[in-house]
Amino acid sequence: MAHTVSDGRDREIITPALREIVADWSADQEVFRHTHWGKAMMWIFLLSDTFIFSCFLTGYMTMRASAAEPWPNTAEVFALTIGGQDIPLILIAIMTFVLISSSGTMAMAVNFGYRKDKRKTAILMLLTALFGAAFVGMQAFEWTKLIHEGVRPWSNPMGAPQFGASFFMITGFHGLHVTCGVILLLIIASKVARGHYDRAGDYSAVEIAGLYWHFVDLVWVFIFAFFYLW
Repeated sequence: MAHTVSDGRDREIITPALREIVADWSADQEVFRHTHWGKAMMWIFLLSDTFIFSCFLTGYMTMRASAAEPWPNTAEVFALTIGGQDIPLILIAIMTFVLISSSGTMAMAVNFGYRKDKRKTAILMLLTALFGAAFVGMQAFEWTKLIHEGVRPWSNPMGAPQFGASFFMITGFHGLHVTCGVILLLIIASKVARGHYDRAGDYSAVEIAGLYWHFVDLVWVFIFAFFYLW
């Protein structure tokens, strides 16, 4: 039955069910049964981010298929000259290897976090952050190279002008995610090393950071397939 509170003025009717919901959320309890609230919120964020990246890649494919001018050959655009030989997509292959490797170190960090081994957890998280920083550094080199060759968001001397806009938008948005992930990993690794989660008795923050990092790696696989290999 609903209860009405009145002090001479009409107030809104608050049901017992609504009171329980407010009490649960304000008490910082588990949002879903058997699910940590932080994990639930991260999954909701990742789901929304999935929609954004899906829109970007779908728009890219539509734009490329309808471009009036020839689309640049990505194998040639992203080739590096090593020893006098042009090697196609070599930098992109290295970037992909680095980022995929970082998923392995992050998974091991989560595993040791469950075991409450703060030393190994912190080291593996720092290694993951190092891989992420290396990826961003190589991406910055890639951007610098293309800008030097005249590629801009509004123009492209190699063919369709839409190439520059899609390249900087998609890779830039993903690079921003990687950069934020590196900062997050460094912050949590610092807390792990200081024993913050030992005192709290909960290493869920490590797993939540791992969820984000694995998502960033997975998105790159799709970018690599649709943007660089197509």
